[in-house]
Amino acid sequence: MSLDSIDRVAVLGAGNMGHGITEVTAMGGYEVTMRDIEEDLVADGYQDIEWSLRKLEEKELIEESADDVLDRIETTTDLEEAVRDADLVIEAAPEDLELKHDIFSDLEEYTTGDTLLATNTSSLPITDIAEAVDTPERVLGLHFFNPPVKMDLVEVIYGEETGDEAAEAGYEWVESVGKTPIYVRKDVRGFVVNTIVGPFNDEPAWMVSNDETTIREADATMVHERGYPMGPFELSDLTGIDVGYHVRKEGGRPIPPITEEKVENEELGQKTGKGFYDYEDGDGADYGPDDVDDFDWLRVEARMINRAAFLVGEDVATPEEVDTGVQLGLGFPEGICRRADKIGLDEVLEKLETLHAGTGSDRFEPHPYLERLVEEGKTGEDAGEGFYEYDGDDGDLDAYHNLNVTLEDEVLQVELDRPSRMNALNGELLEELDDLFSSVDVDEVRCATIEGAGDRAFCAGADVTDFSSAEPTDLMDVTPTFETINDFDRPVVAKIDGFCLGGGLELALACDLRLATERSEFGSPEINLGLIPGGGGTQRLVRVLGETRAKELVFRGEHIDAERAEEWGLINRAVSREEFDDLVEEWVDDLAGGPPIGLKVAKKVMNEGQDASMEAALAMESQGFGLLSSTEDVMEGAMAFAEDREPEFEGK
Repeated sequence: MSLDSIDRVAVLGAGNMGHGITEVTAMGGYEVTMRDIEEDLVADGYQDIEWSLRKLEEKELIEESADDVLDRIETTTDLEEAVRDADLVIEAAPEDLELKHDIFSDLEEYTTGDTLLATNTSSLPITDIAEAVDTPERVLGLHFFNPPVKMDLVEVIYGEETGDEAAEAGYEWVESVGKTPIYVRKDVRGFVVNTIVGPFNDEPAWMVSNDETTIREADATMVHERGYPMGPFELSDLTGIDVGYHVRKEGGRPIPPITEEKVENEELGQKTGKGFYDYEDGDGADYGPDDVDDFDWLRVEARMINRAAFLVGEDVATPEEVDTGVQLGLGFPEGICRRADKIGLDEVLEKLETLHAGTGSDRFEPHPYLERLVEEGKTGEDAGEGFYEYDGDDGDLDAYHNLNVTLEDEVLQVELDRPSRMNALNGELLEELDDLFSSVDVDEVRCATIEGAGDRAFCAGADVTDFSSAEPTDLMDVTPTFETINDFDRPVVAKIDGFCLGGGLELALACDLRLATERSEFGSPEINLGLIPGGGGTQRLVRVLGETRAKELVFRGEHIDAERAEEWGLINRAVSREEFDDLVEEWVDDLAGGPPIGLKVAKKVMNEGQDASMEAALAMESQGFGLLSSTEDVMEGAMAFAEDREPEFEGK
């Protein structure tokens, strides 16, 4: 049982999750059969897939035609027919254990012992589902997040008897369809993501129930002060208050009175028009920065961190897996383990101990792993170790948390690694970029590239939630990061695929060359927030585009497409996604094979000459020419030209 043995997939269920998983599977290149119990359900699911694929094709988010993907999808209402030749079956039926037992009993009969059997359950134990088969070692969880086409995360979950071979095959398959898997090595209720999000929703509800805060104060603080994408009550309204209620009830956990009251009154959130906020007669989640007050955010985060300590301490998941889970599955601005190390695990433990002593509630009982870390002095960043180790030296390419950095064949490749936030710039990311380009050994680098992780954005701008509580003086640190990149001694290429907006555009402008896919979009939307570009955008745009077009971008705050960006000279080239990698490789090869000293001098003269008079700029150029004329690289270039061969520059 391995990835190599998976050619055909069957998805059981054509609802939101079922048809989404089917679409993802077909986009990943697999033949897939989608099955449901009624023709109408199957037809509706297929229609949803077709609509989605047409939209993705229109936006150039898939590398082949919608019709090519659709050709790999078959549909049926016959379970035996659906799974007959399947190498992997993914069950996406309603969350009813008896129903799932019926399905898996049939799968035991209709499939061979080599067929991988997966369930997309979000709440039922994998172990319980696997009881229906005689071969539980081939049963695992593949928990996609809704909607599967957009959400990158998949939890790969072990049941008590799941074999390593089955889990590894599932993990590799998830990677093969372009998603990010994390292992959940023990069958704990809630798996990883829901284990962490539980206290995020639960604790503020207790605090409101006890008249310790208000709904708007809690949501505003968690969003505008702590940087979460939405507040706990807004999130509950979105997912359905009854969903969290039933999860707590099934888990035997006490339920906050305000939550019970909403469920009893059938005020379940957006789907009923009213929940914690009013969506029919009111303005919905209408909290704002002015609602931030004295809400005790540490009480909430301490509980989330304690649950992370449970996951790590009980060998359910690693800190990296927990953090990947909450960032990709929940859109958290950073991993909860990383945030814990910043706060200080000793401070978190003290908060939990105080609350536990004061309330006697098990909610606040510290996990032994958290206690052990603190006892050993591993209290976080300041101590050099917490959930993570922080003893990397400057210039260590593996020491960055928001960047993926490699140095291959003298090309420094930098990837902004915040795909859940469309690679938006926060303070930590800017600091890491500045540190990298300040500390890397330039003698080992011929050129550098910067790109964004994921398939949506190069960089969608500044992370507003990260800067909302910052002091004005803190924001002055943005421009120096871009200056460091602008002044880097080697050429820097921005590889732009997707949104390049606001601070992302300013980052691209700090690079020397900008290559983009045709689907990319560019803009300086800051004016729509009452701001102006703060990372050099107003100045570099004028120098690149001229006053007229620069002011159009800044004053109107609108996006332009890649075709117009190339026409204006904002980018060097725009090509299709299929051609993009080849284009980048060609340009990078030219730069990496060029004379390092010559490129350094050319960049310096051109950058500094923009701010000098023509006379001074020409003098700089003349000096640079004279300096280079005595280098070994010039001699090598001349000899190579005479001998009709490619030069081999050594930077001497």
